[in-house]
Amino acid sequence: MKHEITSMNTKKALARSLRSAMEKKTFSKITVSEIISDCGVNRKTFYYHFQDIYALLKWMLEQDAIEVVKKFDLIVDYEEAITFVMDYVESNNHIINCAYDSIGHDHVKSFFYSDFISLASDLITNAENKIGLKLDEDYKKFLSKFYTEALSGMLMDWIKNREQIDRKSIIDYISKTIRVSLVQTIRTYGR
Repeated sequence: MKHEITSMNTKKALARSLRSAMEKKTFSKITVSEIISDCGVNRKTFYYHFQDIYALLKWMLEQDAIEVVKKFDLIVDYEEAITFVMDYVESNNHIINCAYDSIGHDHVKSFFYSDFISLASDLITNAENKIGLKLDEDYKKFLSKFYTEALSGMLMDWIKNREQIDRKSIIDYISKTIRVSLVQTIRTYGR
């Protein structure tokens, strides 16, 4: 248990150093040497915890937002979860845009993909349980990917075009679409 706490503290220190560096320069210009120097660990320690600087960025973003979203009861609170993610993006605008500008749309989207797909899968499972019907596993996987692409695509579009996209409307539209389409899909194709 003590090792796990120490490991988590080291990861948090590395993430703080990365966040600090991202306030000063673009992500693509940040080196592992800068990060380890700032938080006082050696290179071996960095690579023990993270494969590369991209893995550290992904972990940092996950710790900040996605892990919290996973705790929501998505069949009831998915609107609140979407709102939370958008709040996170707004409060970490510089970090998100720094990553977006440095590594591009596809890389930033891929950071969220594995977490969003598990959220989508949980959302579908919760809806199945509530309705009392089950979808075929292959179709459920397809739906998870479908909702993940839609949610992450809308989030990425909103990140870059917040001035033109009304936040309240996006949340409302996503909520309505999920609520109606998922329930109807399960009722139509569930067993």
